[in-house]
Amino acid sequence: MDDFLLNLSVMLVPGLFAITCHEVSHGYVAWHFGDPTARMLGRLTLNPLKHLDPIGTLMIFIIHIGWAKPVPVVFENLRNPKRDMIWVAAAGPITNILLAAFSAGLLRAVMFFGKPVSMSPLTFIIDPLVKMLAFSVLINLVLAIFNMIPLPPLDGGRVLVGLLPHRQAAVLARIEPYGFFIIIAMVFVLPRFLRIDIFSSMIFPLVRMGIYVLAGPQSALVLRWM
Repeated sequence: MDDFLLNLSVMLVPGLFAITCHEVSHGYVAWHFGDPTARMLGRLTLNPLKHLDPIGTLMIFIIHIGWAKPVPVVFENLRNPKRDMIWVAAAGPITNILLAAFSAGLLRAVMFFGKPVSMSPLTFIIDPLVKMLAFSVLINLVLAIFNMIPLPPLDGGRVLVGLLPHRQAAVLARIEPYGFFIIIAMVFVLPRFLRIDIFSSMIFPLVRMGIYVLAGPQSALVLRWM
């Protein structure tokens, strides 16, 4: 029980920070391209309480996939909706990749310079910090890669809508109202009934590759969370 509570506390900060930064980046890029909706609604803040989705937050600790309340974007307000939508959608995964790289860099530095002698008082500071940085690498890579699945309303789907010719983009965009149910089926139904697990076959291999590239010799610390 104590280990569970410790892991929960370690995962909470980087998990909330990852999903909050993901959503805020969408809002900032939308504002840059002409849509002030997120700013007007007070969503351009790193206060996680403004973005929390209870179920999405809970999922971070269960399957290492989480989400916040989507930042509202009125694409018609963008100066060039089809083109600018690509940048607005891509901003979330790009932010998560940058956070993963930053966390991996800090993890390497802490392990190189700050590893304390066993039973040192610093152990009580360094050990939780190392675990938080390791989980930050993992959760940010998972969020980035999962969100780039080319299915609306995931970011990858919206990027693809922006890249496709108008006719094909319109066909793909019609999927968006049903996209959430398709995602639920992909995550929970397909593995159980059809033995098709997109995490094992697609997401996690890419995540592991990203971990080895970013964390290098400290990859084992990150992989412990998988």
